Amino acid sequence: MDDTKDTIINGIDYSEKIADAIRFFWHRKQKQLSESGDTSNRGAVVGGKQMDGFVELLKEVACNAGIPAEFIITDKNYLPGFFRSSKDWDMLVVSPSGKLVAAVELKSQVGSYGNNFNNRTEEALGSAVDLWTAFREGQFPGQPAPWVGWLMVVGRDRNSERPVRNYEPFFPVRPEFSGAGYLDRYRILCQKLILERHYTATALVWTGDKDTYGAMSEDISLMRFLQSFYCFLSGVSYEFK
Repeated sequence: MDDTKDTIINGIDYSEKIADAIRFFWHRKQKQLSESGDTSNRGAVVGGKQMDGFVELLKEVACNAGIPAEFIITDKNYLPGFFRSSKDWDMLVVSPSGKLVAAVELKSQVGSYGNNFNNRTEEALGSAVDLWTAFREGQFPGQPAPWVGWLMVVGRDRNSERPVRNYEPFFPVRPEFSGAGYLDRYRILCQKLILERHYTATALVWTGDKDTYGAMSEDISLMRFLQSFYCFLSGVSYEFK
């Protein structure tokens, strides 16, 4: 693991909670594969629930920032959209007065990179554009902009690290994609999602197995993500008193 430093936020060490989330991720993934009897990895891709350990991590950070647990929503988290009627997010923080304070989306991919990278990219962009357009059009009236986060866990293996061929029959692709494997493409995606202000913060966590994980870049590390989440919620905790 190469992301061992700076796991302390406001005096609380989250290193063990992060390790627990990784272990739970692999436990659920292996369980779903064995139950589905599908060696193609599809059972783990569509099974969901692997990210529940990260949900618990985020809930703990939110509570430590002064948000009462009853205002941290992890079930039926539907928010109205602009291009579609609604979208079910993985976690919401909603104030007692009905303000949307935070929305978080959690995704993962281990294996089947070529089949799913574009889907994950389109989901990340679509969710953000839909939410922010709805916000602009007054779907969340009388409130400041919420904190919006996207957290991605990706397997680190030879299939995610090796360079991916670019298809350029008519026009060249951007130079940053030259020689980039899927893990690097996810890094580029996460950094650009912040650059273009689609999300307040993004995180890319790589993992090789239940005991190894880390960050591709400090600006999209899990700890930067958690620190941003904590600081924002701490700053609006007065809304919950």
